[in-house]
Amino acid sequence: MKAILKEYFTGCLTVPNLLSFLRIVMVPIFAVLFNQGRYGWAVFVLVLSGLSDFFDGKIARRFNQISALGKMLDPIADKLTQITIAIMFYLTFKNSADETVKAFSWVFLIFLVKEAVMVVGGAIMIAMGLKPGAAEMPGKVATFAFYVIMGLIIAFGPDIGILGKYFTLPAAAMLVLVGISVVLTIIAFCSYLPEVFRQVKEKAKK
Repeated sequence: MKAILKEYFTGCLTVPNLLSFLRIVMVPIFAVLFNQGRYGWAVFVLVLSGLSDFFDGKIARRFNQISALGKMLDPIADKLTQITIAIMFYLTFKNSADETVKAFSWVFLIFLVKEAVMVVGGAIMIAMGLKPGAAEMPGKVATFAFYVIMGLIIAFGPDIGILGKYFTLPAAAMLVLVGISVVLTIIAFCSYLPEVFRQVKEKAKK
């Protein structure tokens, strides 16, 4: 485990890692703003988070600042952001005036459970001296779809849509979009399992 930790913190003082750390700091800021009903400012924080996510990868590749810590911080920032969005949406929609939305508010907990398992599982793997797998294409697609769909809900969703005066998503349409994101999320989760089993199997042999 010491060797793993040494690898993570060697050459860790980089701009991309700082940006990833700032994304983590933005998570509670987003939660407070959203909880206060200041959805416009909450979206602004999410946009900043997304931009920092975009630029930290670009900078890391352009200036060869890719590090083991960065490979860990980036998905952690993503997962904490997604967990927080899922919690905020669940708490909002479980009290919705629309009975359909209220009845299916629990769907957002699927994202919470998946990301929580990933975070805890990653911590356990590090404790075992294993490396959590980097994001593969299914994970990247699921993450992209999650942010696009949740962005649409913040913009046009019932109860919270900041552009709702122009157009409001029908409850059924919102649930279909969330369902698509859930399916992609489950597929992404399953895509990590073969690598986890491979490392555990090799560890057991040693």
